[in-house]
Amino acid sequence: MFKVLVTGAKGQVGSELVKAAPAGFTVIGLGSNELDITNQQQVTAVMAQYKPDLIINAAAYTAVDKAESDIETAFAVNEKAVALLAQAAYDADIPLFHISTDYVFDGQASTPYKETDTVNPQSVYGASKLAGEQALERTHAKHIILRTSWVFGATGNNFVKTMLRLGKEREELSVVADQYGCPTSARSIAEVLWQLAEKYVAERTLPWGVYHFSNSPACTWYEFACEIFEQAVKAGVLERKPVVHPITTAEYPTPAKRPAWSVLDCGKIERAQSIALVQWSEEIIDIF
Repeated sequence: MFKVLVTGAKGQVGSELVKAAPAGFTVIGLGSNELDITNQQQVTAVMAQYKPDLIINAAAYTAVDKAESDIETAFAVNEKAVALLAQAAYDADIPLFHISTDYVFDGQASTPYKETDTVNPQSVYGASKLAGEQALERTHAKHIILRTSWVFGATGNNFVKTMLRLGKEREELSVVADQYGCPTSARSIAEVLWQLAEKYVAERTLPWGVYHFSNSPACTWYEFACEIFEQAVKAGVLERKPVVHPITTAEYPTPAKRPAWSVLDCGKIERAQSIALVQWSEEIIDIF
């Protein structure tokens, strides 16, 4: 059996990775209470105990606004820990798959971001995730960095769950309509990572590097919310759709600056890794 260590196994993507492991894989899924990835001794001990054939790092500090005032912790989890995992993977001569984010870009573009486009994070979260990418690239060549966006899943907090809660509590609400991105289900991300793992097992190598992956098509948070409510009513999760008012980013200030445009170009992963994109609207139903 091919052993895969999944860090952040209790989170949105990590829990899906544990659930969706294909035949032939043994998953060692560890949450933060079982493995502190910022602790070198713990990382070393886990590697010695389980001797995995692949690490998938699904752990991250993702509290975007909190990170603005909790800089040390954000960088500890999103940079230092990635460096430790990368060194562990390098020492064991095994690959490391790592999940990153659209927040490494400044959001000033008007066409989908390619992997080669200039990075310029505008928040502590984005800066810490970019630092993690760079630490991995410096340390270990056998890596996949999967940048994704607007993640939602059955586990943890996310936009879909927030909208469903507000939809039950309110008759009207306002949602930002001038930020564009691609909602992406945690299940889709897990499926892609497992496809890559299967490909690695079969070929014992991969086209390593940075890849963009998201569901499609691009939309605004306002459009995303409207689709969530549409489906929730059809599914009987909500009795009626609330009235949704489109507002600007300026009308909804947050501690962390969000990219106005964070649409990712996924052409590279489609071509190089034969990964097919799916519609985010088909994935919402899993959250109900």
